[in-house]
Amino acid sequence: MSVEKNNEITVKVNKDFDEVIKILINSEFKITDEFSCEDTYFVPKEIDINKMPIRDIIKNAVIIRSVRKDKVLVFKKKEIDKDGNIISQEKIECDILNIEDAKKFIKAIGYKEIMEIAEEDVCYSKNGLALILKNIRNGDNLIEVETKEKEGLKTIEDLKKKILELNLPIDTSNFFVKKAEIELEKAIKRLK
Repeated sequence: MSVEKNNEITVKVNKDFDEVIKILINSEFKITDEFSCEDTYFVPKEIDINKMPIRDIIKNAVIIRSVRKDKVLVFKKKEIDKDGNIISQEKIECDILNIEDAKKFIKAIGYKEIMEIAEEDVCYSKNGLALILKNIRNGDNLIEVETKEKEGLKTIEDLKKKILELNLPIDTSNFFVKKAEIELEKAIKRLK
C-alpha cells in the first residue's frame, strides 16, 4: 500500500491537442510516457446520486484503477476550498491482482458502481517538468501537472506560473478541473 501527498492542477484545453503538442515540441518537450487509464468509481449503496451534491458523492468514492498492467484500489482525500481550489490532496493505493475480483469485493462490502472513466494519456517532459495530456473518452482534453519538490514545484502557485509560461491554449479560469465531477454529472443526466 502506498500513500502519496502532492498537489496538482488540471486545466481544460481550449483547442485540439495537436496545437498543444506543437507548442510543447517547439519548446523542446519530449514524450516520456504513454498509457491508458480506466477508472471505475464506487460509492456506498445508501448514497442516492440524484439527491446529493456531486462533490460529496465523489468524496465517498473508491476507485478501481487499471493503468498498463498495474491494477490498484484508490481512495483520494482532497481538501477543497469554497472556490473549488484543491488546497491539498492525499492518495492511498493498494495493489490488486484482478479487476473483476476487486469489483465483486467492493460490491460485497456495500458499494455500488456509479461510473467508468477511460482516458489515453501522454506525458511530455522537460527539465523535470512533466505535463500529462489527458484525452478523456467522450469527454474533455485536459492537462495535469503535479508538484514535485525536487524540481522546485512545491506549491499550486508554482504550478500555475510554470504552465502559464508555456502559453498553451488552456482555460485559465479554472486550474482545478475535476474530471470525476464532470463525468459524474454527465452520468446522472443520462440516468434521468
